[in-house]
Amino acid sequence: MLLQAPAEPVPTREIPITEGTSPRRLALRVMRAAPRYTVPAAVLSITHQLGEALVPIVMGLAIERAVTTGDPVQLALWLSVLAADFLVLSFSWRFGSRLAELGMLAVQHRLRATVSAHLLHRSPRPGRPSDQPGVALSLATSDANRLSEAVEIGIYPVGQLAAVLFGGTVLLTISWPLGLAVLLGAPLLLGLTERAGRRLRDRSGQEQEAAAAAAGRAADLLSGYRVIRGIGAEAEASRRYRRASRTALADTVRARRAEGTFGGAMSIVTGLFLTAIAVIAAVLTLSGTLGLGEFIAVVGLAQFLLDPLGALALNTGSWWASATASATRVLDLLRDEEPLTAVADEPRLPVSLPDVQPGEFVVVSCAGARAADVVAALRARHPEALHAPHAAHLFSGSVTENVQAFGRDADALAAALYAAACDELADVLPQGLASGVGENGTALSGGQRQRVALARALARDPDLLVLHDPTTAVDAVTEARIAQRVHQARRHRRTIVVTRAPAFAAVADRVVRLTDGGHA
Repeated sequence: MLLQAPAEPVPTREIPITEGTSPRRLALRVMRAAPRYTVPAAVLSITHQLGEALVPIVMGLAIERAVTTGDPVQLALWLSVLAADFLVLSFSWRFGSRLAELGMLAVQHRLRATVSAHLLHRSPRPGRPSDQPGVALSLATSDANRLSEAVEIGIYPVGQLAAVLFGGTVLLTISWPLGLAVLLGAPLLLGLTERAGRRLRDRSGQEQEAAAAAAGRAADLLSGYRVIRGIGAEAEASRRYRRASRTALADTVRARRAEGTFGGAMSIVTGLFLTAIAVIAAVLTLSGTLGLGEFIAVVGLAQFLLDPLGALALNTGSWWASATASATRVLDLLRDEEPLTAVADEPRLPVSLPDVQPGEFVVVSCAGARAADVVAALRARHPEALHAPHAAHLFSGSVTENVQAFGRDADALAAALYAAACDELADVLPQGLASGVGENGTALSGGQRQRVALARALARDPDLLVLHDPTTAVDAVTEARIAQRVHQARRHRRTIVVTRAPAFAAVADRVVRLTDGGHA
């Protein structure tokens, strides 16, 4: 399986995922997924870090060759070199960080599109956590964002490692014991980072799972608020949400505590290590082994290396821990039982599909699992058609904004609203058709949500429209009125309605009734 590209091309490589792909391997592949941005960004990161490392060296040489000798020509020369160095490192940082952000956003977009496509193109299954809106949202946003941070591991730590190696090499030329200590100490710190990051990785995964569970519980409560209020279960619903929220808070606090402990320990270790380098340099200077300019260069390098060495240990470990934790959750989703191509799969049982002529209004009379099979078969046969599902989702905004989201003109908008009997909502909603529908239509009744979703589908005016039980939540009188209006609105287009509603059968040009075997 591959992470499929979205509709518009994104300059990233395909990220292959197989059954043997581990979270660690996925994070590594994400790091290499946007070379167009990350390779030049890494080069500029190295240039910036080397420029930073040159600052104390140039200052030491200026003191050694110009200040102590009183040579104004040498002073002007080294000041010019220092100015040029600052210009290069500033330029490298400015453009390198921008390229790094672009690379991370490109991969982030790919991951979000893939996760969203997988969530949208599979059938709900009771008890599956990722079917909860909050959990799905967490996977498509938070986990995708944190996994995409692996891109930065191939950029900034590369420059920081180059700075450490360069600083150690320079120290070798000044005093081989100091240089050897830096070159040997850096790999030890990285090894310590990997071992210490394991606990942080575990905490990060627990935090993500708890936060997703709390978000899912909140989304479920909002979507079912009318039912909860109707049975008087507000107190019990609030208690359950508070319990999930407290669990998420506790896991978040533990994760942040682990991250803070990890960062503090690494800062102390790197600080003590480089302080020891500076103390040894002072001893060597007092003994006459090092000159004043060399001592300043060593102290300046030690002070500079404190930042890249600490960031190398801290950021790499925390980024890697959060990226692999999110990679685990993304892999669990993408390896679910239904692949991304599930929308094109054959139906579970054979069905005989009608051929619809231009201007024909056909009703396929079936319900339940048989209706789902018919809709799946129609989606596979007619990928160009607009399929309006039974449980449609609304966008936040007003009724009008939901229906005119596809840029139709005012006449087409009015016709779609009339055909779906949404014009009647103007008299019952507080602000008429300008009233907000709430997140996923929670401010509307079930029948009102169905009518707005139907109007949105009609506003698209597709050549072939497939409707699946579009009026199950409205009363019989309104259903009959909608069936007549939809038939009239679609008189020049092809329309298939999968339903057992008598009102649609009454106005249909043809009714196809499926037997238990799936044939007419």
